[in-house]
Amino acid sequence: MSSPSPLCAASCSTALRAPPPLLRFRRSSAPASASLARAAPAVSDDLVLRIAEQLEDSVTSSSPLLDPLRSASALSLLSTPWPTRRSSEAFRFTDISYLRSFPISLPASRAPDLAPPASPFPSHVLFSDGILVSSSGAHVSALADLPPGRARDRAAAALAASAKFAYKDLFYDFNAVGARDVVVVHVPEGVKVADDPVHIMFTYTNCGAESMLMSNPRVLVVAEKEAEAAIVEEHFGAGEGGGCYWANPVAEIIIDAGARVVHSYLQRQSFAAAHTKWTVVQQDASSKYEFVEVSTGAKLNRHNLHIQQLGPETETELATLHLTSHDKQIHDLHSKLILDHPRAFSRQLHKCIACSTGNSIFDGNIKVNRYAQQTDAGQETKCLVLSPKALVNVKPNLQIIADDVRCTHGAAISGELDPNELFYFQARGINKETATDALLYFFGAHVIKRIPFKPINEKALAQFKELLASSRQTTDEALLS
Repeated sequence: MSSPSPLCAASCSTALRAPPPLLRFRRSSAPASASLARAAPAVSDDLVLRIAEQLEDSVTSSSPLLDPLRSASALSLLSTPWPTRRSSEAFRFTDISYLRSFPISLPASRAPDLAPPASPFPSHVLFSDGILVSSSGAHVSALADLPPGRARDRAAAALAASAKFAYKDLFYDFNAVGARDVVVVHVPEGVKVADDPVHIMFTYTNCGAESMLMSNPRVLVVAEKEAEAAIVEEHFGAGEGGGCYWANPVAEIIIDAGARVVHSYLQRQSFAAAHTKWTVVQQDASSKYEFVEVSTGAKLNRHNLHIQQLGPETETELATLHLTSHDKQIHDLHSKLILDHPRAFSRQLHKCIACSTGNSIFDGNIKVNRYAQQTDAGQETKCLVLSPKALVNVKPNLQIIADDVRCTHGAAISGELDPNELFYFQARGINKETATDALLYFFGAHVIKRIPFKPINEKALAQFKELLASSRQTTDEALLS
């Protein structure tokens, strides 16, 4: 596919300014030094270069703590091609050509004047088009506002380590180059605030049909030894309909020895939006990470979830629900869990409902390395395909090198509900349509109810129920087309 046309002058895009003193993405100029010339590979993709130039020009000021990460990602982008289904195994089933449908524009330096959404929690953060608008909470701060001390030192070390992240892709690097600030959630040693979550709200807008507004918010969570923390991420489009935009967020979570993090993630973007998300988690010895994802929005939704256990006796519990209820909607979860130490425990549940002409992808990899003896790892995916034009691609994958483990995985894909369950309802006087609605609702509610916070739980259940009702009409239309 050909590259998009040159960028138009969108009203919400940022005017070009002098960039920070980092690697420049200029094709015609030579590298700034002989050492950089030896290190920098040749540019391999014009579209990647063009977006990288825009991102670099848009960041006129940022915390110097971000410089190592931005420089490493800038260098990486010089040799990173645009992934396609033919050229990249990681995108074999995921068509991201939608991202090339419009020229890319970037937010202005000031956030749009929108009424801030209300949060039911005292600790909350608001991003608008990737720009940090407000933050409130004892353990929450912008990176640029962190005073010298423990929190700033941990944030600096984490961001420096992120520059060496080996599993990153194009979208991770775009975020690192384009992030204007980082929200840092730092929970000190022994502090337990799992019942008082930090509610991080990400609102996105569009700037017209002539371009796609791209934003790159970034969050860093550090739970120190024996601490407990809870994070609620909520991504949604602002305004009526939400519009067309590209959200490209990254969340990094560091869990020290004996700490626990409860992470709830809701993605309900506009159905014309693109959402490419990275979540990177590091767990130390005896730590616990609990993750629940509910994704129902966006035309293109890609989530890369990478978890590494860095000590023995770690626990990881993952649950995901995807619903493709709109025409040609794509939901993709690529997860990787690396176990390197003994007596680890992990459970992963993935569920999806594919309606209309939607496409759901699950590529889950659990790698049990040589020294991860006495590991107990389980993985399960369950998919319902409710339309003959819907598509599901699942690839549960266990790579086991250790020899003293208990590992299981399974995949179930069905084009219909269990007839015995339907008969149970009908035998009690409930018609087939009502029984079908109830069974589909409880199929998804099994995951949604794992969100431990009632206001978020109830909101997700209500929206899921509404989308299931509307998907009936969408599916019928797809069958007739």
